[in-house]
Amino acid sequence: MYQIIDKISLNKDVDLMVIHAPLVARNSLPGHFIILRVDEVGERIPLTIVEVADENVTIIYQKLGYSTKLLGTYNVGDELNDFVGPLGKPAHIRDSKHVLGVAGGVGAAPLLPQLKEYAKRGAKVDLVIGARNAEHIILIDQYKPFCENIYITTDDGSLGKKGFVTDVLMELYLTKTYDHVIAIGPLVMMKYVVQMNKERKIKTDVSLNPIMIDGTGMCGNCRVTINEKTFFACVDGPDFEGEGVNFDELIARQNYYKDEEHTCNLKLVKK
Repeated sequence: MYQIIDKISLNKDVDLMVIHAPLVARNSLPGHFIILRVDEVGERIPLTIVEVADENVTIIYQKLGYSTKLLGTYNVGDELNDFVGPLGKPAHIRDSKHVLGVAGGVGAAPLLPQLKEYAKRGAKVDLVIGARNAEHIILIDQYKPFCENIYITTDDGSLGKKGFVTDVLMELYLTKTYDHVIAIGPLVMMKYVVQMNKERKIKTDVSLNPIMIDGTGMCGNCRVTINEKTFFACVDGPDFEGEGVNFDELIARQNYYKDEEHTCNLKLVKK
């Protein structure tokens, strides 16, 4: 069993948890993820490792489906049934001098350890971060120590520039040059960031979050098509070069289980 050491509500939809998991912490690198089960009958939830300190692992989750909402009812001192990792391949940290991170919503969580590693290696790091509103902009204080510039955008204009991260990119590219970009967030956001950067011949790394089940590549459910070849995000990723990703296929696949998700949420409400 894996004890919850700390829990912080970042906003009404997103929590941060610190889990005591010594073996996971000891072997984690930026880009790795874990799969947890809240209880012995729970489904597997893949979540990125945001930070490691001593024997503890920090995760961030958005309370959208049945299992993440159930996880949100757990508190400090409670224990999780399973906490498996680190899984996947670590992010490819390139020999880049000037890196731009683009985060959408909770994409700020998996982006954080990667940008921090670039800064540690001496790269200049800028960040564009976007969300629906000011409440949903997360982890800014964690980014400030190592980012040279932080550009904030919200859909409703409640913080930073009103609009989308791509609006900020359009302005940045008029005056700045980057070696490469890391974009993590909603699939639609990553799709358009990659398209913009392809026109400017800027390489873009993305983190793909298709539906994962076993985390070993055996179920095949997390397959993604890249340059017309099949990869499995849980063992080949989750980070990939964005230029060849078939985002339209991936977006369609994410909607496969909407009815089942609705049914599960109804069960949680009844409890």
